[in-house]
Amino acid sequence: MAAMDANSGYDRMKELKEFDESKMGVKGLSDSGITSIPRFFVHPPETLADFKKSSSTCTNIPIIDLSSIVNSKDTDHRLKIVEQVKEAAKTWGFFQAINHGVPISVLDETIHAIKAFHDQPHEVKAKFYKRENEIGGVMYTSNNDLYRAKSAAWHDSLQAWMGPEPLKVADLPEICRNEVVAWDKSATEVAETVMELLCEGLGLEAGKFKELTFLDARVLVGHCYPYCPQPDLTVGITSHTDPGVITVLLQNHVPGLQVKHGDEWVNVKPVPGGLIINAGDFLQIISNGEYKSVQHRVLANSSKEARISIVIFFNLSKWKEDGYYGPLPELLSPEKPAIYRNFTTQEYMENFYGKGIDNKSLIEKIKIQN
Repeated sequence: MAAMDANSGYDRMKELKEFDESKMGVKGLSDSGITSIPRFFVHPPETLADFKKSSSTCTNIPIIDLSSIVNSKDTDHRLKIVEQVKEAAKTWGFFQAINHGVPISVLDETIHAIKAFHDQPHEVKAKFYKRENEIGGVMYTSNNDLYRAKSAAWHDSLQAWMGPEPLKVADLPEICRNEVVAWDKSATEVAETVMELLCEGLGLEAGKFKELTFLDARVLVGHCYPYCPQPDLTVGITSHTDPGVITVLLQNHVPGLQVKHGDEWVNVKPVPGGLIINAGDFLQIISNGEYKSVQHRVLANSSKEARISIVIFFNLSKWKEDGYYGPLPELLSPEKPAIYRNFTTQEYMENFYGKGIDNKSLIEKIKIQN
C-alpha cells in the first residue's frame, strides 16, 4: 500500500506517525468522542465481509473442568481429563478451563487492574509508550505491528516480559503492579498443569515440557478494546495464530473473541471464572501436527464498556545446542515421520517480528512437501 494515495492526497504514513506520536492510543480516540475512525483503521471489504460470518452450528469452544486434577490424585479421572485436553488441542486448538485452582477474586482483581491502567489519562500512560518491540521490559502501545500491518486494529496493549529474566517489578505501572506479578504466578501454575496434561496426551512424561523450558519465556499482554464508533469498518485484532507453545487468556464479560473451527467462526462466550487456553504454532510443530494452532480474531467493540483481556504467551527459553528446533524425536517413527523440518531461532524470530501478525506462516514455511 502506497504511503500517499495519489488520487485523494491522503498521506497514510503521516497519519500513522501523528497517531503514534500522540501516544493516546485508540482509548484516547474513543474517549475524545470521535464519531468516525481514522482512515488507516479501515479494513478492506474482503476482510470486513469475512468478519460478518460467524458460526450458527457451534455455540462455544470445549469447556474442561480441571477440579479433579487440581484437588485429587485420582488416576482414572486424570486419564479422562488427559483425553479431553488432547481431543480439544487436536480438533479445536482451544478450550476453556474451569475450576483451575485460581480464585475468582484473583481473576477479578487482575481484570480490574489492567482496566485501571488503560482508564488513566493518556498523559500518564505515555511514559510507558514505546514503538520498539524489544524482548524484555515493559511497554504500552497501540498495535504492535502498526507500521507493518496493512490496516490498524482497534486495541491498545500493556506488555511486560515476565521471563526468562525476572522483570524489575518497579518497572511495572504502579496502578497494576501487584496484580500483574500475582497473575503471572497464577497463570504459570495453570499453564504447568495444562502442559503436563498435553505431555501425557502425547505419551511423554508429564514434566517434559517444563524440562524443555516451555514455561520460562513469558510475555504478559493486557489488551483494551474500547468502544469503537464504526465497528463494521475495522477489527479488534486481525485473524492470526499465536507463535509460541501455549497461551493462557483471561477476559472480562464483554464478548468479541472468535475462533475458526473448520470453515466457521465460533463466538467464544466468556464463562465466569474460566480461562481460555490455546495451542501455538510452536506446539503444533514440536507435536508433529498432533496438536493444532488455530486462527482466532477479535471483533471491534460496539459496546460502551471496554473489552479487557489479559494474555500470557508461554514459550521456550532454551533452544537446542545446535540452535535448531523441530518435531520432538520421541514422537517420530517410520510410521509417523516428521512433517516439519527443523528451523532456527533466527527464522522463528524473523517470521514473527518481520511483518504484521498472521496465520501459521512459519508452519507453512517449514512443512515438508511429500
